[in-house]
Amino acid sequence: MADKETYRKLFCNSNWGFETIKAADEVTSRIGKEVFKLDTYPNQIEVVTSEQMLDAYSLIGLPTSYPHWKFGKDFVVNQNNYTKGRTALSYEMVINSNPCISYNMENNTTCMMTLVIAHAAQGHNAFFKNNYMFKDWTSADSIIDYMVFARDYVLKCEEEFGSREVEFVLDACHALMNHGVDKYKKPSKLSPKEEQERLRKLVNAKRENYNELWDTLPEIEKKFHNERFKKREKFPQEPEENILYFIEKNAPKLAVWKREIVRIVRKVAQYFYPQAQTKVMNEGFATFMHYHIIHQMFEEGYVDDGFMLEFLHSHSSVLYQPDYKSRFFSGLNPYTLGFNIFMDIKRICMNPTPEDKQWFPNLAGKDWLEQVHYAMENFRDDSFILQYLSPKVIRDMKLFVISDREDESEYEVSAIHNETGYRKVRETLSNSYSRTNYVPDIQVEKVELYGSRKLHLVHNMVNSRKLDPDEAESTLEHIRYLWEFPVQLRSRNKVGINEDAFKVD
Repeated sequence: MADKETYRKLFCNSNWGFETIKAADEVTSRIGKEVFKLDTYPNQIEVVTSEQMLDAYSLIGLPTSYPHWKFGKDFVVNQNNYTKGRTALSYEMVINSNPCISYNMENNTTCMMTLVIAHAAQGHNAFFKNNYMFKDWTSADSIIDYMVFARDYVLKCEEEFGSREVEFVLDACHALMNHGVDKYKKPSKLSPKEEQERLRKLVNAKRENYNELWDTLPEIEKKFHNERFKKREKFPQEPEENILYFIEKNAPKLAVWKREIVRIVRKVAQYFYPQAQTKVMNEGFATFMHYHIIHQMFEEGYVDDGFMLEFLHSHSSVLYQPDYKSRFFSGLNPYTLGFNIFMDIKRICMNPTPEDKQWFPNLAGKDWLEQVHYAMENFRDDSFILQYLSPKVIRDMKLFVISDREDESEYEVSAIHNETGYRKVRETLSNSYSRTNYVPDIQVEKVELYGSRKLHLVHNMVNSRKLDPDEAESTLEHIRYLWEFPVQLRSRNKVGINEDAFKVD
């Protein structure tokens, strides 16, 4: 490490160079590890142009992916919005990989470059490595290599079977990505080499669950066999939540190459599953850490007052929360909500009030850094809010609940700032971040294996929310394309009564 005065000159110059980036990584890494006990992957910092950042947007942050028209469409849409001034670009983007890759915009100032390195290369990096959702459901060590394998495989399929046919398969799989994840069963973590070996065995394996000769049997023979197999056990024995997995393993006529593409999309969906579950926590923790790391740099003399004024302006902009009546309001800012809760955990530990001792007896007086790490490692957004959202944060952010009942002509403010209201605000906000609030619970119920081979799906209604008929039918078309036999979907309410039904023959 260079001496402190050398670092100070680098950080206090608004024009950065690669020496500045190296220094920022060294200083923030040391402070993160020694002062705030952060455990991170090695960092790979990429400085990119606006076009490269737009390209990263289109691939959802991954440095490489298989070809599909949606990625190109997203690039063009984002590029048009950016060039016409309708939207700005992020200062950084970070990937859950080992090493942890972060993209930093080339037009960042030295202060902003240091801020985003502390934010991404320390805050997000530590979150990716230590939060249980990412540890259990993703493989940071192999994702980049796997995406290279996926890209090469899809390109090979396009050469052999035609880009049009591959596009149809990818379209169907992308439409079902939200229904292609395991929410409870931890996925296996295979290396690209193991994936190649598994694929080789799959290509050589015989299909066991479909025989073309079945269609040549006379009707009387089919009826005889149907009666025999009706006595067999139900298949699947338990409902299957991962529809893409079920299709991959059990679709009777699906070609081996299509089956592998289904698997690729399913693996990508599983990789992104934790990110949707931890948006508030991830951004809140990264903001919390960059705030403390930059302040520690100031206390140790690495940066001056001018640097801090610019930092505080940028930090405040990140946390800006428009009022609910503002035309700029588009929901709660996840950076603001997450940061406020983490800061409140620190406050409760260090200076608890009588109210804090009543609501959080296990936090008051404890080591704040230890409690922040515990919260970061063991929760996701809905459980984090339910566990840690305090009356003070509710008051500071002016949160309240509005009920919108279908049978009422007016809205009702159903939770305000009192004992009962605090609990309802916390519960309601927690539920709004639950996955069941934005992804319908649809499961494979049964398959008519020896008859029509019809696939029966069931939609378990949550909070009496019904499916949109157009979207339901469109989704069934994609399932029908992959399954290649009739598909039926029924909605079931809390008491088990079937309601809406959709089918594609």
